[in-house]
Amino acid sequence: QVQLVESGGGLVQAGGSLRLSCEASGRKLSDYNMGWFRQAPAKEREFVAAISWIGGSTYYVDSVKGRFTISRDNAKNTVYLQMNILKPDDTAVYYCAASRFIQLATLPSQYDFWGQGTQVTVSS
Repeated sequence: QVQLVESGGGLVQAGGSLRLSCEASGRKLSDYNMGWFRQAPAKEREFVAAISWIGGSTYYVDSVKGRFTISRDNAKNTVYLQMNILKPDDTAVYYCAASRFIQLATLPSQYDFWGQGTQVTVSS
């Protein structure tokens, strides 16, 4: 089992940047593909980005392509989400998750472990 703790959320103006971190404990993060999801009030949890266990492959939802970058440092057991040019529509609780699927996964049901989430609020 792996425990995940997100950090780095906060309040930022539109056009600004934030970097989210997700630190793992309990097992090596390199055993898992990792993903970021977000959930806005009254909306379903939405896939944002995923990265393969060694970091060679990434995948993004269209709405964040060119603005967000997912990365990982397995030596630090940490995954990151760099978010640039933030928009009010990016406001949500952001979750990191670990998946044992061989391929990069985009559905919440394909992830085995979740963090508690960190709030990101983008003001207009």
